[in-house]
Amino acid sequence: MADFHQNGNIATMHNLRTRSLDELTYELQTFAQSRKFSLILPCLYSELETDAMPNILAELAEVTYLHRIIIGLDRADETQYRHAKEFFKGLNQNHIVIWNDSPRMLELEARLDKLGLAPAEQGKGKNVWSSLGYLIACADSAVMAIHDCDIVTYNNEMLARLIYPVANPGFPYQVSKGFYARIGQGKLNGRVTRLLVSPLLIALKRVIGDHDYLDYLRSFRYPLSGEFAMRTAILPDLRIPSDWGLEIGVLSEAWRNLAPKAVCQVEICDAYDHKHQKLSAEDASAGLSRMSTDICKAIFRKLAADGTIFTPNVFRTLKATYYRGALDLLEAYYNDAQMNGLVIDRHEEERSIELFAENLMRAGQSFLENPHETPFIPTWNRVHSADPEFLEALHEAVAADEAEFS
Repeated sequence: MADFHQNGNIATMHNLRTRSLDELTYELQTFAQSRKFSLILPCLYSELETDAMPNILAELAEVTYLHRIIIGLDRADETQYRHAKEFFKGLNQNHIVIWNDSPRMLELEARLDKLGLAPAEQGKGKNVWSSLGYLIACADSAVMAIHDCDIVTYNNEMLARLIYPVANPGFPYQVSKGFYARIGQGKLNGRVTRLLVSPLLIALKRVIGDHDYLDYLRSFRYPLSGEFAMRTAILPDLRIPSDWGLEIGVLSEAWRNLAPKAVCQVEICDAYDHKHQKLSAEDASAGLSRMSTDICKAIFRKLAADGTIFTPNVFRTLKATYYRGALDLLEAYYNDAQMNGLVIDRHEEERSIELFAENLMRAGQSFLENPHETPFIPTWNRVHSADPEFLEALHEAVAADEAEFS
């Protein structure tokens, strides 16, 4: 993707292949002498058993500019937590494994529940939120990054490029978002971005008209990437979605809280491949079916918060506009893949578009029928206001688990 195009809405940091990883690392080490960097890894225990995670661990062990790595561990019992701690001993940095299912952490969740502030559901959003709370409680990092734990093509240059725009004190960026080409095993991947988000944003612009928020989202090359870096000053007021709209939700929060000049996207690698979710056409509560519904709702909520009026007729028109536009984009993707020697199964792609169109309507109906829904986990500022000792209790609980099960 070597080009130097700027879209005029947010800054794009390209990889022009003119600077080595060693040079980037040296500069990051220099920045790290006066401001500390932390990395958050939201992780399922099952991901420790994949081929991707050992390679990620080996690559991270070579990183010299990180102060701390926080591993948020989900769906693990005591034996699995002990194994996870042993697994991550290969890291050379200060690191901690947060056992999200420990009795102490569940007790803290019950404490929040009494205040009406507990996360509504389990998942990546809650994992990231808890890890951010621990990082805020540490109060020693100026910059943090997040990336997924299922990246098959991972190398530590991804992290260096992701974190550099917010780590460089001479840059104005508060948030950087990674982008890349989703290809692997001879296929063009990234179905939800290609076949849902891109045509949906085009359709929304046609149906509801020009909107700065839509232009902002359309500026991102890969809006659903799980790779972010941020300056930690913005974390206490960050609203994390409790459903699968995490990535869109974080971009929306950056739009709400920051000027566009404070947000950038950065090319972190040429090709990226990770675990692929099933379409789950038969189960609306799982896989890409659930993800597509939650993403649509996240976008609709943000537009409504900015004054857009949605009605059943708007959603019906939007579905028709989306469906036709998605098929047109599919033709372009098919030709692009063919020219580059990649494979696209047009039948499966059209099945995905049909499902996404149905889920767009499902998301619209849910939005209209649940006007009082609060889809966000409370900000850490609100938690601190309601329970000023909670962050300290969270920090102590993580340390106690670490000590007890060492």
